[in-house]
Amino acid sequence: MSRSLNKVMLIGNVGSDPEIRTTPSGTKVGKVSLATNEKFKDRSGQLQERTEWHRLTFFGRLADIVEQYVTKGDRLYAEGRIEYSESQDPQGNTRYWTDIIVLEMIMMGQGGPMGGSGGPGGGMGRSGGSDFGGGSSGAPDISEPDDDLPF
Repeated sequence: MSRSLNKVMLIGNVGSDPEIRTTPSGTKVGKVSLATNEKFKDRSGQLQERTEWHRLTFFGRLADIVEQYVTKGDRLYAEGRIEYSESQDPQGNTRYWTDIIVLEMIMMGQGGPMGGSGGPGGGMGRSGGSDFGGGSSGAPDISEPDDDLPF
């Protein structure tokens, strides 16, 4: 039998307040953008910094926690799996999406290099369960349709 693994672990800063919706079947879904940063020296020895933006999706109880306690700038540890999807924009162009379906998270407090002491509800949540437009804060716009959910 062949085994496979689809696992992602990220620590970064939330780039926008959570977007919360409910599916027709009543499942709560939350989405946020998360920024991870990397510092490195280029070939000429100059220090460079690169920011990668990730689309995080939370379902059920984790969406409730995100809605109540997570805000722009908070530091999060998120663990889950990568999921790819595509949709058609209004002009008929195919858009491709990369989402992290979060299965576990730890709220690490307000932003900063080491985070803080988690706020209310801090700790781990558990639940079953890349193409971005730019937002005014530099965070990607996560409101684009990205799956077969009706929102």
